[in-house]
Amino acid sequence: MSHQIINGNCLTVLQSKSINQKIDLTFLDPPFNQQKEYAYHHDSMDKIKYWEMMTDVCKFIYDTTNNGGSMYFMQREKNTEFVLTALRKTGWTFQNLIIWKKKTSAVPINGKYGKHYQIIIYATKGEKAKTFHRLRIEPPLPPNYKYQRENGVFVTDVWDDIRELTSGYFAGNEAIRTESGERFHKQQSPLALLIRIILTSTKVGDVVLDPFAGTGTTLCVAHQLQRNSVGIEIDPSNASLIQNRLSEIRDADIIQKYFKDYSCTENISKIWGDEFEKKISIKPVGLFANPIEN
Repeated sequence: MSHQIINGNCLTVLQSKSINQKIDLTFLDPPFNQQKEYAYHHDSMDKIKYWEMMTDVCKFIYDTTNNGGSMYFMQREKNTEFVLTALRKTGWTFQNLIIWKKKTSAVPINGKYGKHYQIIIYATKGEKAKTFHRLRIEPPLPPNYKYQRENGVFVTDVWDDIRELTSGYFAGNEAIRTESGERFHKQQSPLALLIRIILTSTKVGDVVLDPFAGTGTTLCVAHQLQRNSVGIEIDPSNASLIQNRLSEIRDADIIQKYFKDYSCTENISKIWGDEFEKKISIKPVGLFANPIEN
């Protein structure tokens, strides 16, 4: 398996066709344009320009994706219509609106119901996904159920069993921290989220793309599941962190502990990778620099 980390502006990289292989799955988790502080990105763009940018990103990814390939586009719930519009304009076929229900308390808002979830739009290049594994999980038995399920349940479009990495206590050891103990990146995605997405929509040997790679969770999971990966990251510090994270997998990043969550899934060993218990071996393609545009 190999990984490619490209340090540069996402649009510049995609336009320059620096990715020399076809993509099977993209996890698209961009900055949400909500005035966060980023060293190399202005997160308070004009709304129209922001969604024009995201539409361009979706189009370039579509062009480099294999027929039947998948996209998982994560955003805030209030932007659902903009995500769907961007995907529709660029040729993607809508499949599911996934609700990722958070495990921590809801965010209170005056005059509205508190917000307790994010959306993930699952779409494909073409009418049907070339790969879709129907995963089975075994969540805790609800209070009104008397008997334990014999073979778990299929994963649905509501994901309420994956804890987010909050800025506080629940971030745990998985969150990458600086020497002073501060979070390196407050928007770090949990391993469990990417495990589910990659297991569902890829096979061993497929290519996974993360165009806003952040701390590299997508690449970290992809390699342990024996998938190839490409990450684009504009911040050089983040790109270097990803390289280091992949060079030596931390104990907190080892994903084997999640295998049992999918033990009810038919052929899970093949989907996961028959040699998943062996020592992780990563062949780095390297860290590539591209012009950075603010």
